[in-house]
Amino acid sequence: MTIKMFLATVGTLALLSTGVAQAQTAATDKPAAASTTKKAQAPRTAKSLECSKEADAKSLHGKERKKFMSKCKKS
Repeated sequence: MTIKMFLATVGTLALLSTGVAQAQTAATDKPAAASTTKKAQAPRTAKSLECSKEADAKSLHGKERKKFMSKCKKS
């Protein structure tokens, strides 16, 4: 009877430890996936910096700033 209990305990522990290992693998995958979604920022050009300063001076934010920056960089 004790051998059966021992084997049952070992089997249960084996199943539980496998579940923990899978949970740890899934948890470590998330930060790696998040880091791949971030884009590397390109260095800003002098024109971009100049346009940004002008937008700051005009206190532009959101869509208005985006439109202004686009027009400013094209000209």
